[in-house]
Amino acid sequence: MVYSLDIVVASLIVEKDKILLIHHKKLNKWLPPGGHIEKNETPDEAVKREIKEEINSELELISYKKPFDFKGNNLVFPFYINKHLIKEDHYHYCLYYLGKLKDNNIKIEKNEILNYKWIKEKELQNFISNQDLELLNLCKKAINFFS
Repeated sequence: MVYSLDIVVASLIVEKDKILLIHHKKLNKWLPPGGHIEKNETPDEAVKREIKEEINSELELISYKKPFDFKGNNLVFPFYINKHLIKEDHYHYCLYYLGKLKDNNIKIEKNEILNYKWIKEKELQNFISNQDLELLNLCKKAINFFS
């Protein structure tokens, strides 16, 4: 079977004991902010651009692991990578990055996002269904990484 594949990025943005989730208009789901990587863009650049577009804030990426000491373009290590089905013949590989906002003046992009919320670990199950256990656990791990 032939299928199409996109590489996408998202940021697990944590502040104190809360993670930032957006209510995605098209998907009608609470998710970490992110989106598609554009042509000639690194994943690092893509996730920063997506955060700027979606919530109008600057993102500071936090490397999960220390990059190798090579000369050249050392990219930030993602916190997690998964492959998930979008529709019958279309998948996404998502690179999830840890991040902090450089400013907290969030202004959502209303064409794509209904709302945003800073959510504590114990409240996550009210926003992310148990059917999406992988995302639920990933958000918990991100919060715990910073605590």
